[in-house]
Amino acid sequence: MAKNFLVALTRNTISLVGTALAVASATLIITLTVIQQMGFQGSAYLGLITFVALPMLLLTGLILIPVGISRERRRMAAAAAEGEESVALFPVLDLNNERVRKNLIMFLIFTTFSVVVLGSATYKGVHVMDSVAFCGTVCHTVMQPEYTAHQRSPHARVPCADCHIGPGADWFVKSKISGSWQLIAVALNIYPTPIPTPIHNLRPARETCEQCHWPTNFVGDLLKVHTNFAEDETNSQSQTSVLLRVGGLAGRKSSGIHWHVNPDVRIRYKSDESRENIYDIELTRQDGTVTLFKGDPAPEGEESPDWKVMDCVDCHNRPSHRYRLPSDEVDMAMVSMDIDHSLPFVKRESMRLLQAGYESHDQARVDIPTGLEAFYTTEYPELAGTQADAIARAGDELVEIYTSNVFPAMKVDWGTYPDHSGHQESPGCFRCHDRKHKSEEGAKIPRKCDTCHTLLADEEVDSEILKILNP
Repeated sequence: MAKNFLVALTRNTISLVGTALAVASATLIITLTVIQQMGFQGSAYLGLITFVALPMLLLTGLILIPVGISRERRRMAAAAAEGEESVALFPVLDLNNERVRKNLIMFLIFTTFSVVVLGSATYKGVHVMDSVAFCGTVCHTVMQPEYTAHQRSPHARVPCADCHIGPGADWFVKSKISGSWQLIAVALNIYPTPIPTPIHNLRPARETCEQCHWPTNFVGDLLKVHTNFAEDETNSQSQTSVLLRVGGLAGRKSSGIHWHVNPDVRIRYKSDESRENIYDIELTRQDGTVTLFKGDPAPEGEESPDWKVMDCVDCHNRPSHRYRLPSDEVDMAMVSMDIDHSLPFVKRESMRLLQAGYESHDQARVDIPTGLEAFYTTEYPELAGTQADAIARAGDELVEIYTSNVFPAMKVDWGTYPDHSGHQESPGCFRCHDRKHKSEEGAKIPRKCDTCHTLLADEEVDSEILKILNP
């Protein structure tokens, strides 16, 4: 039996090619895996070769082996039935023959060239698929909201793959497997609208975000000043100033907001699928003591959630894809004078037009400037003539604001994706700091304002402290 197998294996070209592919692929897979286990991570392309390209070659080789054996056995059986001796018809390579040598050299040159071209094309293909343009523009309708938000974020120059995949091969493969289903969903038009969040299989932020940001890099306090405009005729201006206690100092006594991600403590929690409702919170300190804070129980019928280690993205859930609320957008545009705050009622009218609701971006591009111009033409006809350029510029800016935050085709509206790094747009911090989560000893998670920040000015006009800070 073994003899017949070896004869069938070695006397046909198909099986020999399959054997060569399988042996070479398996050897390379083992070698590259050992190298990575020894600590050499390389780039995501190493993962493509090790865990995608080479396994495909290995599988191809394994398939070719039985195909060739089966064909050879049938040929041998047919020859035996006719009383003929089966003869292997392999080419004879006589290297003493000049013609044979030239043909072999040409074959090797062509093969080498083909391998280099195919390898370069594969590398470049993967590089293109990991680019921001590919991620954001190929599936235009689906990815338009996230791509637009990314282009307006502080991470606009950070490639998608750096955060969504990170270094190493294993998450690269996971992302491509996940992307295969996303491709099918887009092709069959079965994707949800809006895209649900949070993403539950996202790589831990300590393996991605902390490639650039880490706890010891956030030390001290941060001053934030927000200029507000009222919805009255003069667009009354005021300012709110907050001193954020960012904190940090990993490995030492730490305080402030980034105490939550200090490596010396670990926080776990249980929540619903949206992570808006936190049920239980577990705090493990450096000395090993564990405190369990229990909140409202999960609703009846809901499957018991698993513990999740608190991560950067539990608060900074929109670090690269933030959608702002209309009031914040208009305030910033008025500060920069993209919307002239001397125009009467411009804050009120901007809010009205942004929240009116439009079936598409094309409709918004027409209705918003027209609506703003119509208001001033009716209510302030003289100003509509003298300030026509300012009104037109304000209309264009409102279109930009709307088309950057609202996407009717994907059912993304104001507030669809709230930001948890605070407590203005959503419960945010108050999901845990609500004084409802208690330990067995009766201790509560604090909700004191000065735990995270100090309010220096609250919608004040001519604030004295802001005069000192910004003379």
